[in-house]
Amino acid sequence: MRIPPEEIAWYVLYAKSRHEKLVDELLRKKGLESFLPLRKIQRQWSDRVKQIEEPLFKGYLFVRTAFADRLTVLQTKGVVRFIGFDSFPEPVPGKVIFALRRFMEEEIAVDPFPYLKEGDAVIVKEGLFRGVEGFLVHKKGKYRLVVSLDHIQQAASIELDAASVEKIN
Repeated sequence: MRIPPEEIAWYVLYAKSRHEKLVDELLRKKGLESFLPLRKIQRQWSDRVKQIEEPLFKGYLFVRTAFADRLTVLQTKGVVRFIGFDSFPEPVPGKVIFALRRFMEEEIAVDPFPYLKEGDAVIVKEGLFRGVEGFLVHKKGKYRLVVSLDHIQQAASIELDAASVEKIN
């Protein structure tokens, strides 16, 4: 989705590790609109439990700017690069930013979710079937883990929560 360089759009930025909050603050100081979705989690230290805020997408935040003004963003301490395709920043649809902002406004439990597509090879990372490998299918609004036996051209599948699997590279 290429847009004119002077048109303002939302873009994803990749930031140095653990620099997301700093980048967000510095972009705002430059007068740019930025958005860093944060989630509240509890961390256990040896002597206490503390509630902290961490980025929903570690290493990433959003900025609303014109493509022509990208150097101002790239010269911000902690910014590594814009995210896109073929070395060209790709705008993020406004409806995605709207949805994420709504999640943050309501202060509900929001967790990162693995980006999975139908047909991806996955491994179950928790629960009764931990360690089982197969591929993911989406059928009637539900995810299924399919294990194939090519020798007899048969397969078996179980319904599962997609959050309990991770993609195999």
